[in-house]
Amino acid sequence: MTQETSDNRWDVVVVGAGPAGATAARVAAENGARVLLLDKARFPRYKTCGGGLIGTSRNYLAPGVTYDVDRRINAVGFSRNMGRITRRFGPNASLAMVQRETFDQQNVDAAKAAGAEFRDGVNVRAVSENDGIVTLTTDKETFTAQVVVGADGSGGRIGRYVGVEIEQADLGLEAEIPMPAGEQWRTTALLDWGPRPGTYAWVFPKKDSLTVGVIEAKGNAPHTREYLDQWLSRLGMANTPPLHDSGHLTQWRRVGTPSVRGHVIVAGETAGLLEPWTREGISFALRSGTWAGAAAAAFIGGDDAALTGYSAQITRELEPEISAGSAFLRFFEKRSALVQFFTARSRVGASYFFRFCNGDTNLARAFRHRFVRRAVALLSR
Repeated sequence: MTQETSDNRWDVVVVGAGPAGATAARVAAENGARVLLLDKARFPRYKTCGGGLIGTSRNYLAPGVTYDVDRRINAVGFSRNMGRITRRFGPNASLAMVQRETFDQQNVDAAKAAGAEFRDGVNVRAVSENDGIVTLTTDKETFTAQVVVGADGSGGRIGRYVGVEIEQADLGLEAEIPMPAGEQWRTTALLDWGPRPGTYAWVFPKKDSLTVGVIEAKGNAPHTREYLDQWLSRLGMANTPPLHDSGHLTQWRRVGTPSVRGHVIVAGETAGLLEPWTREGISFALRSGTWAGAAAAAFIGGDDAALTGYSAQITRELEPEISAGSAFLRFFEKRSALVQFFTARSRVGASYFFRFCNGDTNLARAFRHRFVRRAVALLSR
């Protein structure tokens, strides 16, 4: 461990440079804080992720940055148990498809342009707080900060320190497949409501490849792998060597679990922020990262209530979406045939799905209606 110098003392240190962390670093720097952004990986790096930006995500992107978007999707094909695919078309491009290694690097570059310092290949081993100063111990040196933002992903050290409790963890498996011939692969995303409760599969087209994946509750890895293999076979891609073949754990929080401990706050997946039915997390990462960065800078500027205010904002703004998504997941586990009918056969249902993707609505708004809550609860039994 090297002796601490002034270069290792910061207003704000952000751990994790994914969408939540890079956004928090950028916003804190824009608001006048001296910010250090750390990540244990070397950037740019491949990231297991569907890479779909819904409208809510697009509303929280860094202003002035021209993001590399591979595809804009306004058609989705729905199937159940890898059966017949029914394509539905939205009124506009509801999903923007990005490669996460490029997208994440652009967010890091935006943070650096705002004044944050970025250091990759730095693994945080321990976190502690004493007299209002947070100490981060890494493999090689120690950093101190008045505020730490934890955005180090599922199972991250900062989340454990804060005491984030997880309601459920899921295993996502993906294969990045070279783009096949045929225009249909370039313009349509596919969603399959899977053979086991709560599972689904996807195909998301990128510039030169297809992201093909499946997701299921953690603890069923052999079945999850089998589903991916069957899905690839159904698509006629079983014998296509993948460009990447990877897995990733996602998680969502138990409602009411902490988002702050002392001068440490958590954002994004570290805080267990995602929508449990679709497991969409980028919009939660960008929103919470924006709020975390603003809260950290406000705290540095003398607002003693800023960090607890951030925690209250998570409870107020995001936990209702998590609760609604969790309830709908339980419905989906029991009634995937109804979900297939709703999305593939019902004009109202398909319209709602595209409005959801475009950021015009969310499940929490639907669950404000007593009829929706009662119907979902009844059909989830």
